[in-house]
Amino acid sequence: MAGARLSAPRLAKDLLVTTVVHPGDSLSGRQRLAYILILGALTALGPFTIDTYLPALPTLQNDFQVSTAAIQLTLTATTIGFGVGQLLVGPWSDKIGRRTPLMVATAVHIIACLAAAIAPNVELLGVARALQGIGAAAGGVVAMAMVRDLFGGRPLVRMLSRLALVNGLAPVLAPVIGSWLLLVMPWRGIFVVLAVYGLFVVTCVALWIVETLPKARRHDAGHSTVGQRYKNVLSDRLFVGIAIVGAANFTGLFSYLSSSSFIFQEIYKFNAQEYGLLFAVNSIGIIIGVQSASRLTKYVGPQWILACSTIVMFVASVTIVVLDQAHVGLWGIAIPLWFFIAACGFGFPCVQVLALNGHGAEAGTAASLLGALNFGTAGIISPIVGILGVGSAVPMATVMAICALISIASLWLVVRPRTVPELAH
Repeated sequence: MAGARLSAPRLAKDLLVTTVVHPGDSLSGRQRLAYILILGALTALGPFTIDTYLPALPTLQNDFQVSTAAIQLTLTATTIGFGVGQLLVGPWSDKIGRRTPLMVATAVHIIACLAAAIAPNVELLGVARALQGIGAAAGGVVAMAMVRDLFGGRPLVRMLSRLALVNGLAPVLAPVIGSWLLLVMPWRGIFVVLAVYGLFVVTCVALWIVETLPKARRHDAGHSTVGQRYKNVLSDRLFVGIAIVGAANFTGLFSYLSSSSFIFQEIYKFNAQEYGLLFAVNSIGIIIGVQSASRLTKYVGPQWILACSTIVMFVASVTIVVLDQAHVGLWGIAIPLWFFIAACGFGFPCVQVLALNGHGAEAGTAASLLGALNFGTAGIISPIVGILGVGSAVPMATVMAICALISIASLWLVVRPRTVPELAH
């Protein structure tokens, strides 16, 4: 870390030279590691905000004496906050640089965590959770934009996959940590821990992360205004199609996130710690998928990886429905669910690189639209599972299957894999 900071002026000088195609190529291995760890910690802020309190959802329902759907709405509020926050922070970071929006938004997240910790009812908890989402949004969108500022082509795939590996540990660790925290503190303490984590992250940014978007690049012709940046992104057929694929995949995954604690704890009688362990095993599938996808891009285009992963998602979700109706039991849900989640992992870096690779001049705007569509769609659709009921895994798996079908349709009808240009080396 220290080495990364000592050489920060040199990096900043390199970034001012706008003729450098990929400024990140000049980074040393130690500097790259520092960026991966800190930017990974930033992107992990979102998953930690969502997942750490999942084991506590049944407890919250009992404490507030409200319905399952009402508790799930606090999760929905977070995802909608993520979507709104990314739409605000992404274009803002394209206009004034990456560091300031990142630090301001993370400060909002810290304050919102403390508000959630003292919320007297589920309504105010929902408001605090929405503000948490807005604040945490900066971590994901600005981290992706910073990586795009520095890299392109296959190096971008490698960096995004390494970032995703660090980020992938968050959903693995978050519910486990949450279940452990519930052993020593009430659920409100989880939000205090999240506030401390946010403070740690923003301190690391202040000490070791330099600005990656030089002033000269904030006013490039055709990319200088918010309207121009949105037009450039939204008029790109490839971006629009890939954004739909990403949103559908994430919504399918989020239907699992919002329902699994009730399904496994109430139907299969898992305690909070057993649920956390199951969640961790499932999340390992994401890590395997992310890292495997980054290696496969050496041999096949990311669009073809998506073509396979979306089919696996559909088959796995339909399998859950069939086996649940056949009363196979726990393993009939857990095994195909793991393959669905792993397939999501294969898709994540592919969606990111295909969406960002052609939009280096408006990386923050592109990343914000990608994230906003992900979290906004998930926030709107996921409560449907709660409305349909969590008395079985069928509602969850049905939503997952529909999302997979939408993803497949967008990939083949809008993106059209054969028309996607090959990534640069």
